[in-house]
Amino acid sequence: MLEILEGYNPILLALLATLFTWALTAAGAAMIYLPFPMNRKTLDGLLGFAAGVMIAASYWSLLAPAIEMTESSGSSLPSWLPAAGGFVTGAVFLRIIDKFLPHLHPGLEQPEGIKTSWQRSILLVLAITLHNIPEGLAVGVAFGAVASGLPEASIGGAIALALGIGIQNFPEGTAVSMPLFRDGLSKRKCFMYGQLSGIVEPIAGVLGALAVVVFQPILPFTLAFAAGAMSFGVVEELIPESQAGGNTDLATMGTIVGFTVMMVLDVALG
Repeated sequence: MLEILEGYNPILLALLATLFTWALTAAGAAMIYLPFPMNRKTLDGLLGFAAGVMIAASYWSLLAPAIEMTESSGSSLPSWLPAAGGFVTGAVFLRIIDKFLPHLHPGLEQPEGIKTSWQRSILLVLAITLHNIPEGLAVGVAFGAVASGLPEASIGGAIALALGIGIQNFPEGTAVSMPLFRDGLSKRKCFMYGQLSGIVEPIAGVLGALAVVVFQPILPFTLAFAAGAMSFGVVEELIPESQAGGNTDLATMGTIVGFTVMMVLDVALG
């Protein structure tokens, strides 16, 4: 099955993979239609799980291959330099967007970014959308890396990354729709806003795959860039949000389980 997929255009595969991750965001947002909406304790555990998935994906799917690619390329640069530079640049890039883009993290009252009169619902969607940009980019870069033909990149590893990000997108969709419902929006609007936060992933995925196909020499830097941006989102958003409800032990164990699941997925498929 994996050998068959290797023959397909990496940009098409990146699009299909990120459409899958978007679909799981929509599935999470659809939890608002349940007769008994997800309680905060369950959500905190799932958000912790999502954080663990992202931490593991940053290393196993992005940073480790970036270092291995530099080592095997025969470059005169230290093997850690492109990975370190890309990681820091990715985090700084997301920090700049976070500083200026108006958004409101679920569970918080004060919006971040520049002052705006935008509605609370729009700010909540923008917060998750901001977090989803590096996720889509990471999937796209992973599939683009497969097209480069380097042995460190595998279709199985790219699929594992898409699966892991898709799984962790589920609670993120719920984290958007539930607060909006408590604010008085209809279930239809809550679902629409929740799934809308994931639409940026197919766009970023295609752009990431295209960039790697065109600019193959910067592949290790690009992989690490995606890892840095994702790690910033985890530390700045997912972990604090999972701990804010008081279920700290549950959220922490969720992070451990999420990390383990993503590590197993990446090693088994990659």
